[in-house]
Amino acid sequence: MARVTLESVARHASVSTQTVSNVINAPHRVRPETLARVQAAIKELNYRPNQASRTLRTRRSRLIGARIEPVGDGVNGAVLAQFLQSLTARTQEAGYRIVVFTATDDDHECSLYEQLLEDHDLDAFVLHATHAGDRRTEWLAERRVPFVTFGRPWGAEPEAAERHGWVDVDGAQGTLAATRHLIESGHQRIAFLGWPEGPRGSEVGDDRRSGWAALLAVSGIDAPAGYDMGVPDGLDTGRKAAAAMLDLPSPPTAIVCASDSLALGAWTEITARGLRPGADVAVVGFDDSPTAAVVGLSSVAQPYDEAAAACLRMLQELLATPKPPTVPPPPILLPPRLVVRASG
Repeated sequence: MARVTLESVARHASVSTQTVSNVINAPHRVRPETLARVQAAIKELNYRPNQASRTLRTRRSRLIGARIEPVGDGVNGAVLAQFLQSLTARTQEAGYRIVVFTATDDDHECSLYEQLLEDHDLDAFVLHATHAGDRRTEWLAERRVPFVTFGRPWGAEPEAAERHGWVDVDGAQGTLAATRHLIESGHQRIAFLGWPEGPRGSEVGDDRRSGWAALLAVSGIDAPAGYDMGVPDGLDTGRKAAAAMLDLPSPPTAIVCASDSLALGAWTEITARGLRPGADVAVVGFDDSPTAAVVGLSSVAQPYDEAAAACLRMLQELLATPKPPTVPPPPILLPPRLVVRASG
């Protein structure tokens, strides 16, 4: 069987070889209908670009770095794995490869960037778990290394926030949708179980809390003392916090949580008291982890595949230019989706 070439794909799709090259290396330059037609031809003919030739021609390694996280309690690690899995699949389809690594903190991660750039000449990085004072974005921006973040530049000055492209999920919209669903289901005593203020991670928690608080305010529903709690993320902390809420003189009939870990902890405490999640006390988590689907926990689902695709498009746009552009791609804020199950 003759080897499928770039020219074969071009003839099959009735386009020029340059258009096929653009579809592979810079898809943002191609009109959507042409892009779809060429991608269909590539799939139908099972075309595989010659990686060695592309590397020599473009002076690109087509390697993208991304950090992986430890499993933790078995819930949150699985959530990030969904994003990385989608990112890996998307980049592989585009002819790139993901190089994964792990790091203990920002400084350690920056030192790994330097090592990976020197040893493997990586083209770009995808960052996640952004936070105020993020050293990683500063390090990469100063060295003009292409990167995008899955997460907003929390706490950054406006000019600093515009230094790189980012994709994020609207956490406030997610908890607002969860709270609206609970109100429409007849609940008036709705608590929020989130994370404490702190140097890392609190920005995401505050964003998720704001949707709950905003809807209660416009709905004229009070949140008594003890209805708004922040604890470190985890099953055990979620259970203890839920216990404190259920011991209040007027306990909540529904709890909106900043994560599935906290929600599953609350679920455990509710069932331990002989109560029924959903029927007696409603619980809604965030992230729609695989565990949530198994046990019947309502949760806010993040569009991980869409986020991964958006991150890759941004990187391809950056990598298609000889030098990083002075104006980064516009940010993308994606809406989440409430998944209602037995817990409320």
